[in-house]
Amino acid sequence: MVGYRRIYKIGLVVFIFTSLACALSRSLDMLTFARVAQGLGGAALMSVNTALIRLIYPQRFLGRGMGINSFVVAVSSAAGPTIAAAILSLASWQWLFLINVPLGIVAFVLAMRFLPPNSARSKIIRFDLPSAIMNALTFGLLITALSGFAQGQSVQLVLAEVAAMLVVGFFFVRRQLSMPVPLLPVDLLRIPLFSLSICTSICSFCAQMLAMVSLPFFLQTMMGRSEVETGLLLTPWPLATMVMAPLAGYLIEKCHAGLLGAIGLLVMACGLFGLALLPESPSDLDIIWRMALCGAGFGLFQSPNNHTIVASAPSHRSGGASGMLGTARLLGQSTGAALVALLFNLLGNSGTHTALLLAGILATVAALISGLRVTQPRAA
Repeated sequence: MVGYRRIYKIGLVVFIFTSLACALSRSLDMLTFARVAQGLGGAALMSVNTALIRLIYPQRFLGRGMGINSFVVAVSSAAGPTIAAAILSLASWQWLFLINVPLGIVAFVLAMRFLPPNSARSKIIRFDLPSAIMNALTFGLLITALSGFAQGQSVQLVLAEVAAMLVVGFFFVRRQLSMPVPLLPVDLLRIPLFSLSICTSICSFCAQMLAMVSLPFFLQTMMGRSEVETGLLLTPWPLATMVMAPLAGYLIEKCHAGLLGAIGLLVMACGLFGLALLPESPSDLDIIWRMALCGAGFGLFQSPNNHTIVASAPSHRSGGASGMLGTARLLGQSTGAALVALLFNLLGNSGTHTALLLAGILATVAALISGLRVTQPRAA
């Protein structure tokens, strides 16, 4: 409707100004409102990120582009906690948001200079407000139900939220299938390779979040590690992903993404089961090599999977495919975080062990789903 480049720039501007609003907040309500608005800007950035990669890279180098993108994400994931800790040791929490302002301005200048334009549709299509409302209600009710169940809300309330979500979701999906340009392109799920890749993404990100949310509690509460030590022990995961991502982007040109994803997710599952079976008094090395195994497996899976999701959709639907990729990631992460809360609510400190076992099972299931993609033709 308006083009990927324009959406990216608008999202970046919103993110910059809302980051400033977060830093200037004088109450929790104001900060919460600013964070919600910041999330809208971030959503605009994430929804077109993969589509822009497809626009920028020639088709034969798309896998490498995905690998470079995964590399940058992994570097940011590894550096983010360390930078945040350094900021908090030197300044107030407001600087966690203020630092986004100059970084955002630099990103905006680079976007203006280097991002290629893509033509918007010649036919003007009105924004579908009812679909936007139903989309917000569907996912809002889902996340609220998951969170409420994890926090021990009454079963009746949770069931009511689930029922409302199913009703709204039914009419939402029905409306999307009738739209020429749907807000949530569920029609792409009719493509077997695309739908299998989306399912793989949901399961894998759920497994990742189960581990990444539960492990800090285990390291600090059960092992008595400090915040800095905990951050350092978690760092091998994104570092291993950073190393593996460019290699995976290269291999996608040689091997089927389903095979690469299955191998990577099985490696990740081995690391997760290894973390669940840690000895009673593990050394740092015991934790580090298991975390690195998880990260290497995740890195081998992520780039080929992202490539397949985007490349299996028609080129003019790249934006919709990119949005579905972001939706799958956030759905998996939200579910994983809610499951961690539920397990800690039910099992206390021993919830980490169960969370890691469940994460390993989910990674194994994701590997099986990824393996099914081998029966499908490779994405172009």
